[in-house]
Amino acid sequence: MRLLLVEDERPLAAALDDALREAGWVVDLTEDGREGLRRGVAGQYDVIVLDIMLPGMNGYDVLKHLRDNKVWTPVLMLTAKDGEFDQTDAFELGADDYVTKPFSTPVLLARLQALARRGAPERPVAMTAGGLSLDPTTRRVTREGKEIQLTAREYALLHHLMRRAGQVQSKAEILENVWDSDYPGADNVVEVYIGYLRRKIDTPFETKVIETVRGMGYRLNPLQTTAAP
Repeated sequence: MRLLLVEDERPLAAALDDALREAGWVVDLTEDGREGLRRGVAGQYDVIVLDIMLPGMNGYDVLKHLRDNKVWTPVLMLTAKDGEFDQTDAFELGADDYVTKPFSTPVLLARLQALARRGAPERPVAMTAGGLSLDPTTRRVTREGKEIQLTAREYALLHHLMRRAGQVQSKAEILENVWDSDYPGADNVVEVYIGYLRRKIDTPFETKVIETVRGMGYRLNPLQTTAAP
């Protein structure tokens, strides 16, 4: 099995390289994010191990560009960052697993074996609503052929609404699914992000797809034609 290891901590990279080779892996090692991206796109790997903090290009951007280039190889993110939102961002960008440092080498090897057995997942089908399209793997959002750049939270909100197109979603439901049930802030954050999303996917176009249902919540309605409130 062939593995691409993108890690700039030299002692850790050398130790991992030795352990992987001893376990029977063929390893390509690089310390630079841009070089990791080049190899990931050009090569045929069973698994990619990708650090987040890298010179040249950080691991999040490497992962995003891999998925944009339709590289579906399983990716395990390896990092000293263990914040909740760091992990969320990694999975939203298309990571298959996430391990924080320090870690157990035997456990890491077992997880890599599991990813290799699983293989590259099939590309999820893009969701569409009217002229709006969202690709869950590449995170690419377009409307009427025009690409729309969203932040991670805006993307998560749109993804939630599109999965439930035509259904009214209360603020509480959106908070639980796009943030989480333990979010400590006020629920007006939903209104704020609905506003952000509208400015990007509704305002530049003639028809409006995000509808406010007074007293109930919001609905993504591809048949909505009036101006968004």
